Amino acid sequence: MTLALQKLIFAAQHLAALALFLWGAWGVGDLVGARLRAGPPPRHGTARADAWLSLALSSALGIGVFVLLLQGLGIAGWLRPPATMALLLAALAVAALRTPAAWRRLRAGPPGPAPTLAERTMRWVVVGAALVCLIEPLAPPFAFDEMMYHLPWARETALSGAIGVHDWLRYPWFPYNYNLLYAAALPWMGDVFPHLLHALAGWLSAAIVYRLAVLYTDRIVGGMAVVILLAVGEYANALIDMAVALFVVASCAALWIWQEDRSDGAARPTGWLVLAAFLLGVAVGSKYQALTFLPLLGLWVLWVVWRERRPGPLALGLAALLLPCIYWYARNWLQTGDPFNPIGARVFGFTNWNEADFRNQVGDVRDHASLPNVMFWSLVLVPFSVFWRCPGRAAVRAAFVFGAWSLLVWVLTSRYPRYMMAAFPLLAWLGAIGWRQLYLWSAAGVRRVAPALARPPVPRVAAGLFVAVLAVAGGQRFAGHARMISPTPETREAFLQSHVPGYAVLSELRRHPVGKLYQVGLSDAIYFAGGPVWGDVFGPYRYADYLLLPAEPMARKLAEHGFGTIVVRTALGPYVDGKPDFERYFQLVAEQDGVKAYRVLPYRP
Repeated sequence: MTLALQKLIFAAQHLAALALFLWGAWGVGDLVGARLRAGPPPRHGTARADAWLSLALSSALGIGVFVLLLQGLGIAGWLRPPATMALLLAALAVAALRTPAAWRRLRAGPPGPAPTLAERTMRWVVVGAALVCLIEPLAPPFAFDEMMYHLPWARETALSGAIGVHDWLRYPWFPYNYNLLYAAALPWMGDVFPHLLHALAGWLSAAIVYRLAVLYTDRIVGGMAVVILLAVGEYANALIDMAVALFVVASCAALWIWQEDRSDGAARPTGWLVLAAFLLGVAVGSKYQALTFLPLLGLWVLWVVWRERRPGPLALGLAALLLPCIYWYARNWLQTGDPFNPIGARVFGFTNWNEADFRNQVGDVRDHASLPNVMFWSLVLVPFSVFWRCPGRAAVRAAFVFGAWSLLVWVLTSRYPRYMMAAFPLLAWLGAIGWRQLYLWSAAGVRRVAPALARPPVPRVAAGLFVAVLAVAGGQRFAGHARMISPTPETREAFLQSHVPGYAVLSELRRHPVGKLYQVGLSDAIYFAGGPVWGDVFGPYRYADYLLLPAEPMARKLAEHGFGTIVVRTALGPYVDGKPDFERYFQLVAEQDGVKAYRVLPYRP
C-alpha cells in the first residue's frame, strides 16, 4: 500500500469519526433546543427562520451539552471509555430519530435567488479554502501549548477518569471545559483527533458567521468572511481558542435571535436567552479570556430586560450561564482563594505563582504583542459601508459594537494575537464588510477614471487571475499539510523526531524512567515524556529556585524533592551543565540534537 493511500485512509477514518461525533452532538442539541424553538412562527428573513443557522447552533449547543456531561463524569471519577462511548451511542440514537424532521425543515425553506457569476466564483473560493483547511488538523501534535498543558492535562484526566489538579503543569487551575472532549477522545482515537475537535469548533463558527452574513449583508460578504476565518484561525493544534470563539459567536447569534424575535409586541422568548447564556458559560469555563465579553453582553441583556420589566428571564439566564462554568471557579476559590488562579493573584493572593511569576507572565505577553491580522483592518470602514446605512441592518451595527469592544479590551489588556481569537468570527464578518466596501469604492473609481477597464471582459479576466493566484497559494498550503500527515508508526516517529525538540531523548526517558523528571527548556515537549514532568519558568518548581544554585546544592535539592533525572535543552539552558563540578553530581545518560539527560547521582556529603 502506498503512503499516499495510507494517508487518504487515515484522513477518511478520522473525518468519518468526527462526522459521527458532530451528528451526535447535533442530535443532542436539536433535542435540547426544541423547546427553545417553540412559539409563534418566525418572521421570514430573521435569524430564527434560517434552518441552516439553526442547524449550526444546535450543533454548538450539543457540543456544550457533551462538555457539561463529561464535566459531571470527571467530577464523579467516571470519565472512562465505557461511559464516554455510552454517551456517544445515546447521542447517535437521538440524532437518528431527529434527522428526518430536520431534513424536512431544511427542504421546506424558500429557495434563494439564483447566484450571480461573482457569487458562484466566491463559492468555489470558499470550497477551495475549506478543502485546504480540512486536512490541517491531521498532523501529529507538535505545537507549543498543546504539548505543554492541553494534551498532558487531557491524558492525565483520561488515565485517572477524574478531573484533577496537576501542579507540574503550567496552569494546573485552568478552566478546562473543552479539554474534556480531548480527554474523552484520546483513549479511542489517539492524539490527532483533538486537533479535529478544535478545528470543528472553527468550522462551525464559519458556518454561523456565513449564515448571519447572508441574512444581514450578502453572499459575497459571507464567502469572504468564511475565507478570512479559515485563513487566520488555528486548525492544526489542540488548543481551545477556536472553541471559545465558537461558543462566543453562537451565544451572540442566540442573543440576537432573542433580541430580534418579537411579534405583535409580545415578550421575547426566554429560551433563546437561556441558550445564549449557556453557550457563553461553556466559553467562560474553557478560557478566562471569555470573561471579557460578560460586561458588554451582560449590559445589553440588562437593558432589554429593564425595558420589559421581566426579571424572571434574567435569573434563568444567570443560572444557565453558571451551570457549565461554576465548578472551575468555585473549586479554584475554595482550594486556592483565587477563583481566577493564577491571573487574580494580585487581588486574591498568590498561591502556586509568586509576584515574580506574575510579572514574568505579563512581560512575556507584552513581548509578543503585535498588530491585529491585516485581514481585520478594513473593519474601520464598516460605518461607511452600504450595509450600515440600509434599513433593517441593526445586526451589522451590533456586530460592530461587539468588534469595537473586543479590540478595545484586547488593546488595554494584552495585544497578544491569540488572545483576540475568541472574537475572530465576528471580526472576520466585519473585515469582509470593510473589504467589500473598499472594492465598491475602487470599482466606482475605475469606472470614472478608466471606464474601459470596467467593460467586459476585463473584470472577468482580473477576477480569474485573482482566483488563480488563490488556487496556487491554496495548493501549496494543501501540499504542505498533506506532507505532515503521518498514518503509520514509522512516519509518525520520523515526523516527531524532526518537529519536536528533545523527542528522542524524552522517548528514551519514557522507556527507562528513574525518579521524577525535571526539564529545562522543554516545556513545549513534555507531552511526549509520557507522564508528569516538573520544571517551568513559573510555579512551585520554577527554574529560579533550582537552576541558579551551584551544582552540589542543586543536586541535593533535586534529590530531596524526588527528582532522579534532569533533561536540559542546552541551547536554552547552557548555564545548567556548565557549572563547576557538575559531573560529580550528575551522570549523562542520553544526548541528541542539543538535548541532554542526566541522572541525579545519590548525594554524598
